[in-house]
Amino acid sequence: MENLNWLLAHWYFHVPNFLLAALMYTLLGRVVLQFFVEQDSTNYIWRFFCNITDPFLRLIGYVTPKAVPPPVLWLLGFVWVFWLRVVFVYFYAIFGLLPRLT
Repeated sequence: MENLNWLLAHWYFHVPNFLLAALMYTLLGRVVLQFFVEQDSTNYIWRFFCNITDPFLRLIGYVTPKAVPPPVLWLLGFVWVFWLRVVFVYFYAIFGLLPRLT
């Protein structure tokens, strides 16, 4: 019960960090899944991965050259989200908002 109270007290850190982690690993999953499924497949798992990651990929598509093939763009998206999480934790650490296990 004490752990649950600690998690709820620091929701402002854990929820965005969890969402960024889910996006990051979904991008990585899409890269792995593309070896088994065609890009225009109607497979429901593939469509799920595409529906989750496509909005973010459109955003990074603006800063990525158009010559980059889609699987490389997905890996670049993974790297972008990784560094976004690093900056997120650094920001919270600078302002003393990082949760502590005490």
